[in-house]
Amino acid sequence: MASMLAQGEAKGAMMYYALANLAREQGMEDAAAVFTEAANQEANHAGFYAALNGMYPRDFWALVRGLQKAESAGENSLKKLADRFRAAGLDAAVPELEIFAAQEGHHGVILQQLLDKYGKNVDTAGKKVYVCGCCGYEYVGDLDAEPEDYVCPVCGMPKKVFRRKDDK
Repeated sequence: MASMLAQGEAKGAMMYYALANLAREQGMEDAAAVFTEAANQEANHAGFYAALNGMYPRDFWALVRGLQKAESAGENSLKKLADRFRAAGLDAAVPELEIFAAQEGHHGVILQQLLDKYGKNVDTAGKKVYVCGCCGYEYVGDLDAEPEDYVCPVCGMPKKVFRRKDDK
């Protein structure tokens, strides 16, 4: 039940943010502000239900490490996407993508600062480490013991995209 609520609220947040952007484009700043407030609340609700459902571990620093890598890599990915949009003549979207790229990079920086301050180093000596091929999240432990429907907690990719870190 909590999982369905988390997903529903997350989709609601996305919808309200989209409505806010559309309203802003049409000069309706007051409507955009209302939609943004609703989106922020829906995102908060989604996070509550996700935590309630146990979708994220109580010892969350390994997850934050994966997010930090994904956010840092996201900056370059979005810059490349902006270049492709520009090449396709979709210039109107490029400034927003470039802003998003800078924000992703900043997220990587601030997450690293939090890791430096609070994140404990994970002792991986003698343990298997698997890396998500999509986002770089590192799973420490026996991935084979996870159910077949296990997905990366950062990007949602299936278990099959993980590779042993020491495999070349």
